[in-house]
Amino acid sequence: MRIDRIFARLDREPEPPKLEIPRMSRTRVALLGSTLAFYLAIVVAVLSTSWLVELDWKVMLFRPYQQWPQLHAFLDYFVVLGQRGPTAVMVAAWLGWRSWRQHTLRPLLTLGAALLLLNITVGAVKLGLGRLGPHYATQIGSAELFAGGDIFPSGHTANAVVTWGILAYLATTPLARRWLSVGSSALALGVGATTVYLGTHWLSDVLLGWAAGLLVLLALPWFEPLIGRTETAVFAVRERLRDARRRSAAPAPVPVDVQPVLFPHGHPRAEGSDEESQPLEPVGIAGRSAAAPRSSTHPTSLQRAHGPRSERTPVTPAGSRRPPHADRTPRTGQTRPVTGGST
Repeated sequence: MRIDRIFARLDREPEPPKLEIPRMSRTRVALLGSTLAFYLAIVVAVLSTSWLVELDWKVMLFRPYQQWPQLHAFLDYFVVLGQRGPTAVMVAAWLGWRSWRQHTLRPLLTLGAALLLLNITVGAVKLGLGRLGPHYATQIGSAELFAGGDIFPSGHTANAVVTWGILAYLATTPLARRWLSVGSSALALGVGATTVYLGTHWLSDVLLGWAAGLLVLLALPWFEPLIGRTETAVFAVRERLRDARRRSAAPAPVPVDVQPVLFPHGHPRAEGSDEESQPLEPVGIAGRSAAAPRSSTHPTSLQRAHGPRSERTPVTPAGSRRPPHADRTPRTGQTRPVTGGST
């Protein structure tokens, strides 16, 4: 697909509309600090095998999917709203339409930055702690840490918080931001609770997943300058590609076919003759002055179309005006009489 078609809509207005970019306010900083403290508290509680790990085992042994089996079929589909692949495609389609309408790449770049930040932070903790899930637990009451697992924190829960919460983050009006915040929060809570119901995550996994996703959303304003510079760089590359395409698609200049003028310096002369040093004199014709130039009745184009005529010695009733050449030998031994002259 050509780049100029992707960005065609973005060129319909000289400047993109002014969008309100969230700033790192004091309220946001306070929320970020409290969420980070909650995040660290969950990690410490699991590392120390505290009461939270005991609660994890009680919920797992309760087996909610056996207590309410009628919900199993519906929740199997509902939990897909926390998977990174399907949710990223759906949200990216919506934000792509937003970018097309608002003539800016900021929605898509913000989603990309949030997902990249989420994968780095959550993935590092998952691999670092290596906790096993409920279905793979080996010892009752154990935290199951550093056993090669990748379950802590819950990726489904953190992804639901970030993917659906980005819609509220990019909302253009306070009312839309309020309603989208409530909807995305309910959706993230539902996805986390569903993973506990299905037995795929510990309760502490879900709590840490909620905190991890919220930390990413709260820290996004710090990355807004980088997002703006990336958008500027993308548009600059687009302009360079367009200029290169215009130069390559420009038609090559058509060479002008200049037809050379026949005999610009006079009529050609035969090789070996010294006629070039002797200018021709106008020959008088009966009924016309010798000094008067002869007008051509044919256009120049028609004259140029004909080839050069053979050189002839001009002959008049008074005889040849060209002086005899010393090197010329007559065909016969006798001198040819000149027509019209005296014998």
